[in-house]
Amino acid sequence: MPLPSQPLRKLGFLTIGLFDGADPRRGHESTLEIIELGERLGFDSAWVRHRHLQYGISSPVAVLAAASQRTHRIELGTAVTPLGWENPLRLAEDLATVDILSGGRLNPGVSVGPPMHYDQVKQALYPDTSDSEDFGYDRVARLLDLVRGKPATDFSGVEGFEVFSDRVQPHSPGLGRRMWYGGGSLNSARWAGEHGMNLLTSSVVKAEGEEEREGDAGAPRDFAGIQLSHVREFRAHHPDGPAARVSQGLVVIPTDGATREQRAKYEEYAEQRMPRTTAPQGPARLMFAPDLVGTSQDIAERLYAHAAFREIDEVAFALPFTFDHEDYVQILTDIATKLGPALGWRPVD
Repeated sequence: MPLPSQPLRKLGFLTIGLFDGADPRRGHESTLEIIELGERLGFDSAWVRHRHLQYGISSPVAVLAAASQRTHRIELGTAVTPLGWENPLRLAEDLATVDILSGGRLNPGVSVGPPMHYDQVKQALYPDTSDSEDFGYDRVARLLDLVRGKPATDFSGVEGFEVFSDRVQPHSPGLGRRMWYGGGSLNSARWAGEHGMNLLTSSVVKAEGEEEREGDAGAPRDFAGIQLSHVREFRAHHPDGPAARVSQGLVVIPTDGATREQRAKYEEYAEQRMPRTTAPQGPARLMFAPDLVGTSQDIAERLYAHAAFREIDEVAFALPFTFDHEDYVQILTDIATKLGPALGWRPVD
């Protein structure tokens, strides 16, 4: 197995937090228990996905507020919060509050674009402004400014018995450096770098044409090559250059401690999803990475062969959507005790 140029520095995981509509508390409790387990196993970070009008976590900030009171060390992130559903000022208040409660452990990840199924939800979400809402990068810029302490109003001072601030309160000074952008295109990577964010990469990228890939002509057009071009584009435009933080979020399912039934379930899951990895999908021409299923040794070898993985030192491996709590316990345990060490990572004591 080829040796890494440097050991994996940070190991995290991502969960969607599914629940049964008839018993939503059990699913949310499962997510919190998984985060607690992650801390005990020495993971550096735990991330939750954002799902609206689905049977998955719709309010990651609330869930992470609860997690902040049940853990002490592990970093807590969102991967990602789609800003089309959010008011940047209100979100900035919520993020700062949870960051304060967690002792500075929050890592908010965000993305842009109109909400999913916008035509069906816009009257409920923006009944008076649905045709004028801006879902582009300006929405992220507003959030960044507010989180970083820029004034939200020209008024401050005392009015009667109340004291007003001209910036979002509470203000958490370190949070601005822990803002992440979930990007799958060169434009997103470039914008995130120019605005001093960190970059979340996932198992989805945009298959872009050569005319959109300035400075990267001739790069490999497979998934790993495209993702590598995003990492390099991001760092080329970030003030921190090669030291700018990038986290990779592939779906990884080690089977070292799995039962025969679990291994069969995992292999069937990956097989069902494999056809989407063979060619760009849909009008957006999205490319998907294959799920990595196998022993930790096998997965480590496949990761070292991945061009983008070789240029990062942080990961937040994504847990599959539809598995059971016991499956996640086995997968996380194998990642922390088998795969992580195979990648040069050491658990936090």
